Amino acid sequence: MSSAQIESASGYWYGDDSKTQQGVDVLNALRQYRAAEVAMRRRTRTSMGMGETDILALRYVVAAEKAGRIVTAKQLASRLEISTPSTTALIDRLERSGHVRREPHPTDRRAVTIVPTASTHDEVRHTLGSMHERMVEVAETLDRRSAQAVIEFLTRMREAVDEVDEGHASDAVPGA
Repeated sequence: MSSAQIESASGYWYGDDSKTQQGVDVLNALRQYRAAEVAMRRRTRTSMGMGETDILALRYVVAAEKAGRIVTAKQLASRLEISTPSTTALIDRLERSGHVRREPHPTDRRAVTIVPTASTHDEVRHTLGSMHERMVEVAETLDRRSAQAVIEFLTRMREAVDEVDEGHASDAVPGA
């Protein structure tokens, strides 16, 4: 029996009826995808010589630039949920490695913007380009109805996970 079959057969505490088994199979497939994605992120971090926060920061500034939005240190700190000193250290590190540069803010003389360098775009395309192409190719094999079903399923799964996190967060804090 393959590991996928073992995982699929494992239902944790769920019953054995067919509807539950279908749900367990879907959750196991989702877990297997998430494990593969975590491994891909680890390979990406290793390839680029960066930590998770650095990669998340780069993804944010690259996406913002593509959308025509300005990124400040304050916005980056808020997005990554890190302190001001940690943000400064992060930007310093990314600047030293040639991934970002600081530029004057176009309307606020006190602020600077964080902008990805051309070499960052090249590195991201080189590191992630073919993987993203393969992912898009797979997604494009879905017909409109199937794609909508996947989108709705993943949205509802995210909401279910968010609800669990919010519920447990208040349980974990004494007196909350």
